[in-house]
Amino acid sequence: MNAFRALIAFLAIVTLAALAGLLKLSLLAVIIPYAAFILFLVGFSYRVLRWAWVPVPFRITTTCGQQKSLPWIRPARLESPSTGWGVLGRMTLEVLFFRSLLRNSRARLQSGKLTFREDQWLWLGALAFHWSLLLILLRHLKFFLQPIPAAVSWIERLDGGLQVGLPHLYISDVIFACALAYLIIRRLHDPLLRFVSLFSDYFVLYLLIGIALSGLLLRFVFRADLGQIKQFALSLAALHPVLPANASPVFWVHLLLVSTLAAYFPASKLVHMGGVFLSPTRDLANNSRTKRHVNPWNAPVVTRSYAEWEQEFLDKLKRAGIPIEAEDAGKATTD
Repeated sequence: MNAFRALIAFLAIVTLAALAGLLKLSLLAVIIPYAAFILFLVGFSYRVLRWAWVPVPFRITTTCGQQKSLPWIRPARLESPSTGWGVLGRMTLEVLFFRSLLRNSRARLQSGKLTFREDQWLWLGALAFHWSLLLILLRHLKFFLQPIPAAVSWIERLDGGLQVGLPHLYISDVIFACALAYLIIRRLHDPLLRFVSLFSDYFVLYLLIGIALSGLLLRFVFRADLGQIKQFALSLAALHPVLPANASPVFWVHLLLVSTLAAYFPASKLVHMGGVFLSPTRDLANNSRTKRHVNPWNAPVVTRSYAEWEQEFLDKLKRAGIPIEAEDAGKATTD
């Protein structure tokens, strides 16, 4: 049901964008990108700052390795980092290579028994999706920067190195399309995953699929004038929009889908892009055994040491026959 509702919402956006392109509603092409950018910037900043303001007085690091303790016990420096450098290494592997997802497993009931088995397909699909999307975003910087940075040109040449077709087919486009297909098929095919999937899970995938398909159509079928597209992008960045003449309705569909994704981004799970760096279960050193962490908003409590407590009840302890630690320590020193 959620998949169907998300599909209806996606098709409605595509229909509106196509009608806007056919009717030449140029005002929407100016207002919607600016509104989407503002919503993205304000919403994303609000979510990140809200997480940053949450105090974390204690270390609640999620670990699956040995914590640093005694010198003769070998600690897991990446699984249970006790220093800032260890946290940096752990976060680097997590952000760039999804290290925790590599351990992904699936639980299934087989012959009345709950069985677990490794499942790295999700890790591979997520890795392919994120890295190809990053390359696509970097390639699109050529529309917003003048002159084009050498790094962007180098990435574009490397991405199109196969030189298949004319215009060239980019490797990242193929990988991105395959990764998206895997993610949506996995979510629709698996009954357990389908049961827990929300409207937002499907909606974001539909938006990404629509953006990818409309982008490919603009490149290979409805050939867009890249010069006019770049002029339009630069004019948007300069706050003096100049609409492209005779732009295909597919371009307006592509633009509106990108704007919808940007506006919806802060309210979706995609905001984990910033949240991963503020997750206290991953970005804190697990040093609770070497450093005492005190809750700063604890109510003031009068405390005393064991020696002070023992001195206060010394007579009662002696009458009860309880050994006195201070006296035992003195005897041990004398001996």
